[in-house]
Amino acid sequence: MADKKVEPDSDSALHLTPGTPSSPSINPSLRKARRRTLLSVGQYVEGILANDRVLLSQAITLIESTRPAHQELARQIVEACLPHAGDSIRVGITGVPGVGKSTFIEVLGSRVTAEAHRLAVLTIDPSSLQSGGSILGDKTRMPRLAADPHAFIRPSPTAGSLGGVAGTTRETMILCEAAGYDVVFVETVGVGQSEIAVHAMVDFFLLLMLAGAGDELQGIKRGIIEMADAIAITKADGENVTAAKQARGVYRNALNLFPPPSSGWRPKVLTCSAVTGDGMESIWDTIQTYVEQTQQSGYFEQHRREQARHWMHQTIEQALRSRFYADDVIRKALPAIEQNVLNGEMSSFAAAHKLLSMYRGEDED
Repeated sequence: MADKKVEPDSDSALHLTPGTPSSPSINPSLRKARRRTLLSVGQYVEGILANDRVLLSQAITLIESTRPAHQELARQIVEACLPHAGDSIRVGITGVPGVGKSTFIEVLGSRVTAEAHRLAVLTIDPSSLQSGGSILGDKTRMPRLAADPHAFIRPSPTAGSLGGVAGTTRETMILCEAAGYDVVFVETVGVGQSEIAVHAMVDFFLLLMLAGAGDELQGIKRGIIEMADAIAITKADGENVTAAKQARGVYRNALNLFPPPSSGWRPKVLTCSAVTGDGMESIWDTIQTYVEQTQQSGYFEQHRREQARHWMHQTIEQALRSRFYADDVIRKALPAIEQNVLNGEMSSFAAAHKLLSMYRGEDED
């Protein structure tokens, strides 16, 4: 039914004044302004090699994009930058919630840039499983590094990737190295499966722990400790110094129970304080000593090659998964088959087999 125009009563105290028609948008050209013209592969690569931070950021955005055209362009950019990458120290940093990873990274990172290094900080930002949105607040958590001209901070949303690790972090690392960043920190969400993925893309794996939180070995998996090249007990200041030293002894004893790693490196346990700066120099020295020792033994380069093979297989799995779920036949059949599983009419194994057979174009008996 059409709206009926109502005339105000002349005897009424209420009089309607025609308002100003509202604009469909505060800035109607905003949507159009957001559309950025894509450059050529050569233009992006030239900008990255010249350390153009704007073009570097734009190229990383292409890596994170789900559009096929953007993904293909990003792949070509990464391939072109690959010969210029690899000459860096890659450090994975993780720790239990509340350990102070961001504060630690800012203090250690400032020490690194003070020694004429150029630092890239890649942080894995937790995405919402419901909305897919992410916090991306690392520049507010690391204000000093954010203002440092020798540092580059890039948060990457997990976007639901396995273990909470952004699947694009390794490619982003390659671009940062091509841009001249010779030290790369990769910060993870927290202790969990994400650490396994980060360990497979870095040279040195640093585990941050707290003291005085009860049993020092509770709340953390043994596998994470076994992966660590060093454990740093944080917040070792004030009244917490004694507890930090005690925790250091506990972890040293625990590490002695593990078989020696294939790198030949004996993991260290240190204490530090991001507030006072105590112990931060020792941590950076430990990282550099590890790199020198493993380079001399040949393990450093061997480990890099093994990681490259690992990420080849990971890329294949990710590509196959994406193609499977993007297939028109699967997209049409999946809802009904999922409902059969939910109703108990079909086992999950039979459902998976049926979908795979449909994807391969095989006839079902």
